[in-house]
Amino acid sequence: MANMNVKKGDNVMVIAGKDKGKAGKVLAVRPATGRVYVEGVGIVSKSKKPRNAQDKGGILKQEAAIDSSNVMIICGECGGVVRVRHTTQDVKGKTVKVRVCAKCGASLDAKKSSAKRAAKKAAKKKSEKADDKKD
Repeated sequence: MANMNVKKGDNVMVIAGKDKGKAGKVLAVRPATGRVYVEGVGIVSKSKKPRNAQDKGGILKQEAAIDSSNVMIICGECGGVVRVRHTTQDVKGKTVKVRVCAKCGASLDAKKSSAKRAAKKAAKKKSEKADDKKD
């Protein structure tokens, strides 16, 4: 797969699939397959057999990989779900390629915001739009 805009530790929101609308932190990225693991998204049940007397078996719940095209990054500055642009910036005399928010232009590589807070903000905006349509 080609270039991926998502990195480990990013806060993302799922935009397609059975978990659409859920937000979480990226736990792992697999660039070769173009898939990502997001905290609390794509939960599957996996059975585990006990291998010795001390080991417990049972049914475990864990995150499954989802396609990277089904997630969008949550901007820390504007708090919205945004597309990613790539620009170059001078940092300590070196030219560095960085990811920036397509809406507000803030750097996405600097700091991470709370995914849950951004999800609540997006849900609030959605409910406000629904209320405006009713009026």
